Amino acid sequence: MQNLRILSPTEIGRGILIEYDAGYVSPNEFSNDRILKENFNTTDHSKPFEFYAVLQKYDTPNRNGRVYPEKILRREADNYTKNYIKRGTSLSELNHPESSLIDLDRVSHIITDMWWDKNVLLGKLKLLTSPGFHERGIVSTKGDQAANLLRQGVTLGISSRGVGSLAKRGEQNEVQEDFELICFDLVSSPSTPGAYLFKDEKDRFKYEENLQEEKELKQQREMGGSLDLMKKLTDYLSK
Repeated sequence: MQNLRILSPTEIGRGILIEYDAGYVSPNEFSNDRILKENFNTTDHSKPFEFYAVLQKYDTPNRNGRVYPEKILRREADNYTKNYIKRGTSLSELNHPESSLIDLDRVSHIITDMWWDKNVLLGKLKLLTSPGFHERGIVSTKGDQAANLLRQGVTLGISSRGVGSLAKRGEQNEVQEDFELICFDLVSSPSTPGAYLFKDEKDRFKYEENLQEEKELKQQREMGGSLDLMKKLTDYLSK
């Protein structure tokens, strides 16, 4: 696995499948940072920092133009639960590394539970914080760093990392049968729509995103920019 190359969003073939940060947080009537900050400030910091998250979605295009088929994602979720969560080895990192291996120096959290709601894979995670952070606010681990970001009101997303192949299916790249799920890393802006951390299960739907609306807004902004440039050029030539 160490010699495999990370595949970019537009590539097909076999490699490390990282759902890159999308660089976009959907604007809506709810403030993501306000929701998380308010929840975090009411948390008893002497207890473990636990959050819920949308981990993945099957048969749903993501921002990297990839689709995870139901059969494959359900299989890998079952394997992950049996082989990692139940054994207490379901570790993940803060940000995606350029590797298929999990680096213990970069581990920030552990997935403690996983379940399905229709095509949505939901999960619960615990930040691996240190006694120093709980007692004195000292940031010394990646778990502390993630907890401190959340305490400051930063919105964190979650994103899968795995190894496998991609094949072209229409406009999307479809994950193939050889896919192997590795973990779910914390990221700044997830590729899977709505894949953010939330403290209360009822807050899940406050993070829903519509990629079609997002695409249309992007096209409108690009068209507006092009029209503005043409206007400036016309004004310049008419002088």
